[in-house]
Amino acid sequence: MTISGNIAIAGVFEHPTRWAPDKTEFQIMAESARGALADAGLTIKDVDGLFAASMTMGAMGTVELAEYLNLKPNYVDGTNIGGSSFVAHVNHAAAAIHAGLCEVALILYGSTSASTATAIGTGGYGGGGRNPSEAWTGPYGMTTVGSYALVAQLHMNKYGTKPEQLAEIAVTMRAHAALNPNAKMRQLITVDDVMESRVISEPLHLLDCCIISDGGGAVVVTSAARARDLPKKPVLLLGCGEALAHQEIGSPDLFTLAAKQSSTRAFSMAGVSRDDIDFAMIYDSFTITVLATLENLGFCALGEGGAFVSDGRIRLGGALPVNPDGGGLSNNHPGMRGIFLVIEAVKQLRGECGDRQVTGAKLALAHGTGGTIGVAHSGATIILGSE
Repeated sequence: MTISGNIAIAGVFEHPTRWAPDKTEFQIMAESARGALADAGLTIKDVDGLFAASMTMGAMGTVELAEYLNLKPNYVDGTNIGGSSFVAHVNHAAAAIHAGLCEVALILYGSTSASTATAIGTGGYGGGGRNPSEAWTGPYGMTTVGSYALVAQLHMNKYGTKPEQLAEIAVTMRAHAALNPNAKMRQLITVDDVMESRVISEPLHLLDCCIISDGGGAVVVTSAARARDLPKKPVLLLGCGEALAHQEIGSPDLFTLAAKQSSTRAFSMAGVSRDDIDFAMIYDSFTITVLATLENLGFCALGEGGAFVSDGRIRLGGALPVNPDGGGLSNNHPGMRGIFLVIEAVKQLRGECGDRQVTGAKLALAHGTGGTIGVAHSGATIILGSE
């Protein structure tokens, strides 16, 4: 038996908060767990696999979370590879269930990044050079947004990509967020609004950058056979892949992302093509993240991302709707956003998204990015299908 088609996501829950100074990360996780398990028609007693990460959880964080939830799972995974962690957790949960190591996996995330005023994109990269791997960037003031801006500058210089094309991504995410009652930023914006917002790191403007919010979510994974006996329609895991990208030895290729490697494996496992995908959930820490990821996922050729995101192609009703929930640019971004890619994909494939529903959605791709493109980052891709 293969993993493809035999593992299902049975329950999901996105915490509605975007500002929770009265809550802890674990409280947000626990409330999300309750919501996802109720969505799946299960209880905490059914859970025997625990998967979690957060902005602050240390080496014993998963143990502490298990105590908080009063869980003694048979399988534990605290993998933290940044924003892609929770997409990767779906893969890991599938492997564990397939191997018989657990039956019901609970994936959790919670964060109070906004209410604790955590500097995510501009607070320095990974500790200001205290880590030897950052010796060539940290001491000189490179920030996360600075690294993404560098990639955007190179893309513009080499391929003629225009800042207005990046702005179109932000405008699209806001248009989608306007249809999402839980989104943090719902007021429509224009390309001119993006271009006139202050420059954070040239060529990226304020509205090219993700928002910062509190929030969290949960995902329940089990076998497809078990999921078919539960209340909600199963969403099947068809393909998955993970990869890491870094500066290697010598001169790195800043345009090749981990998404290229992870998506190649995911599409091969799923046995589908890019043209089969009805919509995509793509990590959007910055507008350039979306453009570069689309290229590396194979939806367009390298250098053609600017044209691909133009003319409404990635809007609802377009050829490839991207982030119908409004993404990290407008809906929520509590530090690590990968879990929300999975949650929205599942809801869309169930047909539960109301005004932002992708018509006839049957096949979805979700791709998470963790770390910093241009320096070191992770990528995790899953392809999901409605049964």
